[in-house]
Amino acid sequence: MNRIIGAQAAPTVPAAKPAVLRLTVDADSGGQRLDNYLLRHLKGVPKTHVYRIIRSGEVRLNKGRAAADTRVSEGDEVRVPPVRVAAPVQHLDGRAAPAREFPVLLEDEQLIAIDKPAGVAVHGGSGVSFGVIEQLRQARGYGQPGGLRFLELVHRLDRETSGILLLAKKRSALKHLQNQFRERQTGKTYLALVLGEWPAARRVIDAPLHKYLLADGERRVRVVAPDDPDGMRAITLVKVRQRLAAFTLLEVTIKTGRTHQIRVHLAAQGHPIAGDDKYGDFERNKALQKQGLRRMFLHAWRLQFSHPERAERIELQAALPPDLLSFTKHLAPAP
Repeated sequence: MNRIIGAQAAPTVPAAKPAVLRLTVDADSGGQRLDNYLLRHLKGVPKTHVYRIIRSGEVRLNKGRAAADTRVSEGDEVRVPPVRVAAPVQHLDGRAAPAREFPVLLEDEQLIAIDKPAGVAVHGGSGVSFGVIEQLRQARGYGQPGGLRFLELVHRLDRETSGILLLAKKRSALKHLQNQFRERQTGKTYLALVLGEWPAARRVIDAPLHKYLLADGERRVRVVAPDDPDGMRAITLVKVRQRLAAFTLLEVTIKTGRTHQIRVHLAAQGHPIAGDDKYGDFERNKALQKQGLRRMFLHAWRLQFSHPERAERIELQAALPPDLLSFTKHLAPAP
């Protein structure tokens, strides 16, 4: 379902009776995660439902079950059970999403690194009509004569997290960069403001995480015991950057890329991120909104990776956005 920013969501047109869908992975889609591949092809299907049919085994990859993070290859056959997809009502000019540029930190023939604002999803789905990728494709003439022929997300950021987001402009660059993320060859450091005084000696959090769904289908994550068979190992490194009255500003580096890893790890230590509406202190969040903090204080600050074409190590930094910087300046130093 498409919508115009600031306007009511456009009505949907009833789709035809759903049937089994058989997809063949093309060259441009090879190397993608199965969940990402399906989310691209099942526009209008809630993200929670896509993950549900993968977990249940209803989605078949080459006639077998597959996990959401399985990488598909060119020529693979993906069988999708009947799902109802709402046919989108296009804008009057035929666009599926409004064109939008974002602050660029680095761009060349291989990649684009942007400074994503908070409140913008990286892609459409799960109640969001469009995100960074759809808007940037529209702005860059994706698939049109003279426009970009390829543009894909290398990784993700939560909707309310601001900061560095990497996109690939070539399939070879996408595979090279995603391999670096998968093999933990990148350096990803965030700035997070947490409640309370973080212990200086607590520098490593090595606690497995488990994803689960609430009754309404919303995805959540929790820390589980080390011997839990459903737990996925997650490692977070923490460094105190600044102590403020009733808060601590942390530099947080993740060695694994689990869903909501930073948010859950910090909250499990008794120091949730200020403004976190899923794992935070809800009463404190209400008070913080009155003090000017209207979103989660988590920012993807620094990213290190090897350039996919040149033998060069790249380090990017995105300064704290004005809203977060202003909030910290109004806080008193720790006594």
